[in-house]
Amino acid sequence: MALLNSYNYTKPRNHVTINIKTAEAPKPRALTGFPAKKREESKTEQYLEQRVLSAKPEELTYMLYEGLVRFITIASLAMDEGDIEKINNNAVKAQNILVELRVTLNMDIPISKELDSLYEYMEFKLTEANVAKDKKLFEEVLQMAIEFKSTWKEAFNLA
Repeated sequence: MALLNSYNYTKPRNHVTINIKTAEAPKPRALTGFPAKKREESKTEQYLEQRVLSAKPEELTYMLYEGLVRFITIASLAMDEGDIEKINNNAVKAQNILVELRVTLNMDIPISKELDSLYEYMEFKLTEANVAKDKKLFEEVLQMAIEFKSTWKEAFNLA
């Protein structure tokens, strides 16, 4: 049985195409003036960017689920620390991922409407959890996100 990917990953209407043969290569920047930590972050960012650019559509969705679980977990743990800024920042990151999951749904596939409703519910609960600083609400959304992540991994046999 073939699985349908309910996400619509297409190029934006006004995407930029670069002709490699005529484009001038950017000049490499010297990293000698940067502290070691800055260079490490730069390498990490390059790795993540390359990982995203080379991923299949189903892998991109899985990465979003990974991020969703990570940010909700961090927000929930920050509740114990009482770090309001950390709670808010990570809750907002998780909400942004849910928005991305919703806007990339292909509504021509029937299951997309149900997924959209679930994502909307999760987004609402995250907002509620963030405003009320309610760990139980974070945990509720976290369990849903973990289920989505594990189901997606199993459906597409991802590592």
